[in-house]
Amino acid sequence: MIALVDCNNFYASCERVFKPSIKRLPVVVLSNNDGCVIARSDEAKELGIKMGAPVFQIEKFCEKHQVQVFSSNYTLYGSLSNRVMKTLAGFTPNIEVYSIDEAFLDMANFLGKDLVAYSVQIKKTVQQHVGIPVSIGVAPTKTLAKMANRFAKKTKKQFGVHVVQTAAEIEELLTKTEIGNVWGIGAQHQKKLLSYGVKTAADFVQLNEEWVRKNLTVVGQRMQHELKGIPSIAWDESPPPKKVICTSRSFGQLLTQKEDIAQAVANHANKCAAKLRRQKSCAAIVQVFIHTNNFRTQDKQYYPSVNMQLPVATNSSSEIIGYAMKGLDLIFKAGYNYKKAGVIVLDIVPESQVQFGLFDTVDRAKHKKIMEQYDQINALYGDDLVRFAAQGFSKRWRLKQERLSPCYTTRLSDVYVVKH
Repeated sequence: MIALVDCNNFYASCERVFKPSIKRLPVVVLSNNDGCVIARSDEAKELGIKMGAPVFQIEKFCEKHQVQVFSSNYTLYGSLSNRVMKTLAGFTPNIEVYSIDEAFLDMANFLGKDLVAYSVQIKKTVQQHVGIPVSIGVAPTKTLAKMANRFAKKTKKQFGVHVVQTAAEIEELLTKTEIGNVWGIGAQHQKKLLSYGVKTAADFVQLNEEWVRKNLTVVGQRMQHELKGIPSIAWDESPPPKKVICTSRSFGQLLTQKEDIAQAVANHANKCAAKLRRQKSCAAIVQVFIHTNNFRTQDKQYYPSVNMQLPVATNSSSEIIGYAMKGLDLIFKAGYNYKKAGVIVLDIVPESQVQFGLFDTVDRAKHKKIMEQYDQINALYGDDLVRFAAQGFSKRWRLKQERLSPCYTTRLSDVYVVKH
């Protein structure tokens, strides 16, 4: 048996953890630069606020209905997600973190255990330890667990748990799940299946297996097996190393000066390097790009990018920032209003498989030691406490975050002080 634990309205729930006064009020969280709605509490959904709604169009509506509006605080969300996952890890020997707000728990060896009561215990413990409400679906396969979780949210919202074990329970779940709500069925496959009269997951299970393989490839066949209760999706306790890493952001305002854009590029390059070190990888290509705003038709448009080939693959922030700066020198042109910049690292290989150059003069052992100390200090005292000079301190390029909540769990100055 497999359980899927999903945090309810995760970003909105995170904002409520340290603000009990807004527990019953509608909450929305905005995208980068406070542009559009990307997360909503149930109360906000009931008011009719749509996902992706531009904030400038609903400002007066939000004021009228006391909607609490927040800028995205990914530092807070990541910290609380980590606490949720650590709590869940105490309930099973195997856990697969599927996303920032979802995790699969392996319950295969829990023979004789009341899975309903155990799931309720998990739900209560996460709420008590972290303050985040969760829904739990338990079933023989990952796909069925996903469906059971959705069933718990839609029909058992107050209870928040749905366990599917018997053939009859699986049949009921399949019958009540529309084909478009099956994990892995995209818009194109949904359209094709509906044209063949396949409206529910139960209809899909009845299809000829060879037809499914021919029309939906082996992925569709695997999905059909999962819906029949046959585990067909591999268990992945640790995600594979990324083959491409990108860090990019829109600026909080249009920029024209190279110095401001260079600081943004340096910060993005540093984050890419840090991500490489976390997965113990190195990259041999650094790509830099800058964009103007294509929505400003009155402006001249320019979307350059350049690939910088490194002589030896590296994860040193010093080297990657250096090559990113050289790339920016090649593509920057004055006279444009720039809206976005980014850095992508490519040709990624494991640290242990780096091919060194015959004429390489970089002291790589020294770089490695420096980066280890650099990461340890920043992990202990906060991101970017130690930084490279190229990163600067300018805020002109940073995201517009006018409604940003404090980083309660990661910044000492933001920690709540209890007085008595």
